[in-house]
Amino acid sequence: QVQLVESGGGWVQPGGSLRLSCAASGATSRPYNMGWYRQTPGNSRELVANLDGGNRTNYRYSVKGRFAISRDNAKNTVYLQMNDLQPEDAAVYYCYVTVGGKEYWGQGTQVAVSS
Repeated sequence: QVQLVESGGGWVQPGGSLRLSCAASGATSRPYNMGWYRQTPGNSRELVANLDGGNRTNYRYSVKGRFAISRDNAKNTVYLQMNDLQPEDAAVYYCYVTVGGKEYWGQGTQVAVSS
């Protein structure tokens, strides 16, 4: 059973930075897709960024140029560097991975942005 452990959330002022990490354990093969979604109360989860097995990236338009997704295959870990955070970025961030065609989700980490 694949388990994901997220870390790095917290509170920052507008313009600040955070780095989220998500480590996958228990995988019998290397995760293919890895990425991040976010969700605010009353809304659906929305894709923030993802990476496929070929390291092709995809970003939500509103975070392009501010967020950067990366992965460390040796650690089965995906990162999300978030710079110039704005109040509209505040949400619970969830990581996901696909392994062997199955999708797994983390428990979520809160990101708060306010002055």
